Amino acid sequence: MDPVRRVLVHVCRGRAGPRPAPFLQSVTGVFSGGDDQVEVPCSLDQNRFIVGGEDGGARVPLKRPPFCPIKHMSAAEMAAVPLQVQQRGVDVGVALVLHTADGRVLLTRRAEDLRIFPNVWVPPGGHVEPDETRARGQLLDAGLRELQEETGLKLEAEKVSPRILGLWESVYPPLLSWGPPQRHHVVVYLLLHSPLSHQQLQASLNPAPGEVGACLWADRRLIRAIVSAVDGEDGEVDLEDLPSSISVSQVSAEGALSDASVPLAAFASRVPAQSPDTERVSTGTKFALELWQQSLQTFDP
Repeated sequence: MDPVRRVLVHVCRGRAGPRPAPFLQSVTGVFSGGDDQVEVPCSLDQNRFIVGGEDGGARVPLKRPPFCPIKHMSAAEMAAVPLQVQQRGVDVGVALVLHTADGRVLLTRRAEDLRIFPNVWVPPGGHVEPDETRARGQLLDAGLRELQEETGLKLEAEKVSPRILGLWESVYPPLLSWGPPQRHHVVVYLLLHSPLSHQQLQASLNPAPGEVGACLWADRRLIRAIVSAVDGEDGEVDLEDLPSSISVSQVSAEGALSDASVPLAAFASRVPAQSPDTERVSTGTKFALELWQQSLQTFDP
């Protein structure tokens, strides 16, 4: 891929200027001193997503999973990563946590034939494109574009209340036991408050079957269960008398929607120690939904 046509992550420490984030270096680790979460400023500037710096901007959480492959790679494992992969740099994406007027959040199941994270539940989102880094609402523009492309929902920027929830450092495959890293991203989770209910938005859903296999308007009870299934831990999951299956909108190969159900166990699953992957909610999505829960305590419509 032509690097000119990609927005890449740059890191900025102290008074030093931004530099491209190396593929085989954890962005979180640059700032955290070994911890898996830190608060950093971030901005988009001249086709660069800049993490860090001393510009006095608002700080947001940046987190990686404790099992982040790059955190645990040995020097020999790093040396074995093909040069063309090492030269990719760290991509930036945006994902929308769309909060409806009646307190639901839209999740989509990635299509089963996608190369990265197939059948995994995530919010709508994708890459930030270079021509979206010139306007003041660059991340919002990118998120709204991806929302429309993936789900058919067209929201007006003036009618949502966007703010950054946090940044998630995502590596694929997610564990070294699956194989060496192939992709490295920082995902910006952007919270949007819609004035419409989930029923009103459902009427406009028109998902792209090549991207989306199913859609779900998750309520707070289900989200509590999802967040409690912490990846990399063995704690109990807060199922709170939820039904054994969850109603979703299935997407056919032609893009038609039909009623279907998914076992509750899929939403309470954790990332498996070995590939292939299973139907589950991504670790980054759990991080974003936990931040969304915290935001409910401070948001005032």
